[in-house]
Parts: sequence; C-alpha cells; structure tokens
Amino acid sequence: MKIWTELEQVPGDERSVVTIGNFDGMHRGHRSIIGTCVGHARRKGVDAVACTFDPHPSQVHHPEAGIQLITPLSDRLDAMAGAGLDATLVVHYDASVYTLEPEEFAVQYLVERLGALEVVVGEDFRFGRHNAGDVDTLRAIGRRHDFDVVVVADIRDQDGRRWSSSWVRELLSQGDVAGAARVLGRFHRIRGVVEHGFKRGRALGFPTANLGSGIEGVVPADGVYAGWVVREVPGTTAREFLPASISVGSNPQFDGVRRTVEAHVLGRTDLNLYGERIAVHFVDRIRAMTAFDSVEQLQDQMDDDLRRTAAVLGVAVSGRVDPAQVSAQ
Repeated sequence: MKIWTELEQVPGDERSVVTIGNFDGMHRGHRSIIGTCVGHARRKGVDAVACTFDPHPSQVHHPEAGIQLITPLSDRLDAMAGAGLDATLVVHYDASVYTLEPEEFAVQYLVERLGALEVVVGEDFRFGRHNAGDVDTLRAIGRRHDFDVVVVADIRDQDGRRWSSSWVRELLSQGDVAGAARVLGRFHRIRGVVEHGFKRGRALGFPTANLGSGIEGVVPADGVYAGWVVREVPGTTAREFLPASISVGSNPQFDGVRRTVEAHVLGRTDLNLYGERIAVHFVDRIRAMTAFDSVEQLQDQMDDDLRRTAAVLGVAVSGRVDPAQVSAQ
C-alpha cells in the first residue's frame, strides 16, 4: 500500500474510489466500509484509497479529554493495507484542514488530487468546518463535481448498539477485553519497550516483562489478564507468540504508585526481553487487581492465575519457576 503524507505526493492523474475516516482501532465497522471501497474500486478498475487523519481530531479539538488512540498510526496503516487498500493519504490535522468548508475540503482532497469517482462513507459521516457537512451535503457536492456517494450501513450488535471506537474504549476501561475483541474482530493489543522493574515477580517465581512509560495503545482497566506477548524473531520477519499472564496496575501488594503492565510468559526462564519493543495481546480478564494479607496468599493466587490463563489460551499449565534459573539480568 502506498502511503502519502502530503497532497503533493498524490499523482496528478490519480483516479480512485475513496473512503474517509479516522479508522482508530480498525474495528469491524471500519473494515466493512473499507471492504466496500475496495470492492467498488476493483469493479471500476481504479485504486481504492483511504483518507485518514493524524493526529485524531478529538485530540486537537478536545485535548482536555485526554483521548487515547486504540492503535498507533503504524498499526492502523498496517491494518488498512491488510484490508486491501491501494493507498492511504494521511492528512495532518490542523487549522489548514479543519477550517475548510465542506465543499472546499471535498474539492481540494477528493476531486482535485484523489480523482474520486465514488466516495464511500458510514452513516454518521461528518466533515468540514465545525463538522457542518453530512452525507446529504456530500451527495450534493458529488452531483456538482461528478462523483457518486456510497453509504455503508452501521454494523450493530444484537441489542442494536453501533460498533464504534468509543465503544471499544468504554469496554477496555471496564476491563472487558473479550467484549472489545468482538467489536474489533481481533484481540486488543498495546506496544511498548521492556524496562527493568523492581524484580519482585522474579523473586516470587513469576518473572515479568515490564512495560512502563511510552506505551502505545489503550491500557485496559487494572486486573490480571490472559494473553500473548508477541516479539520479533531476530534476523527474520517472523513473530513469536508467547502465552502470558498479564498484570495491569500499580502493585497494591507492595504499595506501588506507578501504573505498569507486567507480562509473565508461562514457564519460561530463558527470555531476555530488556530493550525489546514487544506487543501484548489481551484475550480475557482473569480477575480484578487486589492486595492480599500475605505474600504467600499472593503466590497462591498467582498459581491459580497461571492455571486459568493456560485454560483460556489452550496451552499447557506452567507453575512458578526457580528464580535462580532466570537468565535475564
């Protein structure tokens, strides 16, 4: 997939079917819209192109809300490429964009540069200055500038709720990573660099890979989760999936104050992940975070966490490891 970060990078003879959106998380609703765009482009023999925005408009207009992206831009673009797009225009979202009237935006981006024959959007599509433009506005502009508009119906759950990025964030804030996965169509993941921690887990027989600052993606609510640590295999383009029990929180047992993500890879003592950028995939929540009356009670609970994690992931049960056998320093 070609990636353009400026209008001037788009070839002057481009002809395309275009879709527009933030596509944060690339959930199943997004994939339905992009899939329609790709299908229509293939039938017309032109490129399927997405127009997306960075930073997220909510981060620009409402920074006080502290909205976190479900996926970083690099992951979003990977998922969009996997959905079959030929190119994506990443629009730097600033005043030069959000002050454009709806028709100005459509002409500059869709007509003059992307050569849109069709524009594919969702039912709730809004665009232009103060979000003044909607689907009807886009259709009227299309009639004046010779492009058609295709509206893709929202995907809803059995109770009628529309699948959306905001719903994914809500589910993650509740620790419902399995619910988030149903909307996303995949496991939710975060990325970060493994840092040195206090090594308390190692002393207890549960060495962990710790992600502290600089995490990309929405960290779910505090608790213990079953999931996967995913690392790049050195010297290859392959990835290794390692079954893990994942702890999110501030270590209340030890009066911690810093919120961290710590992943214990089941049964492994030979891993040295310090300095590696890894991904952590969340499959299901095992329990809430809590403090226990003693370290021994905590260890017993962690033994049970490992058993339940193995059951969720469908792997062999592994218990505590010998701290003296842990190779990472």
